[in-house]
Amino acid sequence: MVYDIPSPMLAKAVAAIPDPATVPGGLAFEPKWDGFRALISWDGTEVEIGSRGAKPLTRYFPELVAACAELLPGPCLLDGEIIVALPTPDGPRRLSWEALSQRIHPAASRVTLLSAETPAMFVAFDLLAGGDRNLMDEPFSTRRAQLEELLADVPAPLHITRTTHYRELAERWLAQFEGAGLDGVVAKPLAQPYAPGKRTMLKIKHARTADVVLLGYRIHKSGAGVGSLLLGLYDEDGELHQVGGASAFSDARRRELVDELAPLVETDAAGRELRGDGERSRFTAADKDTSYVRLRPERVLEVRYDQLEGRRFRHTVQFDRWRPDRDPRSCTYAQLETVAAYDLADVLD
Repeated sequence: MVYDIPSPMLAKAVAAIPDPATVPGGLAFEPKWDGFRALISWDGTEVEIGSRGAKPLTRYFPELVAACAELLPGPCLLDGEIIVALPTPDGPRRLSWEALSQRIHPAASRVTLLSAETPAMFVAFDLLAGGDRNLMDEPFSTRRAQLEELLADVPAPLHITRTTHYRELAERWLAQFEGAGLDGVVAKPLAQPYAPGKRTMLKIKHARTADVVLLGYRIHKSGAGVGSLLLGLYDEDGELHQVGGASAFSDARRRELVDELAPLVETDAAGRELRGDGERSRFTAADKDTSYVRLRPERVLEVRYDQLEGRRFRHTVQFDRWRPDRDPRSCTYAQLETVAAYDLADVLD
């Protein structure tokens, strides 16, 4: 039994947790895991792990391949999320995007080492096939029931996500589970079939604002206009740290920003603009230009963000508005909301 791995079903963002009564057939709510979306195929002989972008992940997670082959009771096609959890200084574990990202490494020796040092888990939230039965045309309520039956006695590192039909409990999860590194709640129509590549689910994520200092900008990949703004915050010692970037500007706005920000560009004695060295990760191609145009840190903007990881914004933030009324030195980490820690074990269990 060989399963073709489809494109995963997606979710569209909504501002608040919806009322199940407004959706025909009702809704199921689940925690929104912040990991690698993955579809796992186990045909009884081989395990294949596919990603949202159709990139094979199998070689990067040998411990999950071994666990699926050993623990799954029969051939199946699972939809879920690969996560890595690490202990915090206070003890409770939380999701670590940084540790998870490091698992994608070209060297087999490094993959083997990290599979032991930072082993991954798989959290299943949908069943697309079981045995010789294709379940994608079945309603989610049926697929969920089959998933619970399949994984009822399967131990870690394979998990099944929790679910509820109660909006009030989902709202509590939205508030509490962020402390374990999760980034929201997903609402799934119970009556709908699986729709590969379609945004038929709903996702509710945290939305916050912060005032940040403009540090510079990168040129758009087209070579014309501003591609992204580089942002900073001051720490308690008065040191300015880069915390992320804002992008997604229209073509016209990208060109306007070059002229708008020209008075802030730092220059040398000869009047040439100064460039900064952009941050690189091991995923950055060696020939990729990550330099940016340096700006004097005199301008403040308000951005929308969902959460921090360490001292940086976890995702690209959204430009909201300029804040000419704010002193850049007042843009500190202290303004950011502190989230109470929550043990990931209590989410998984």
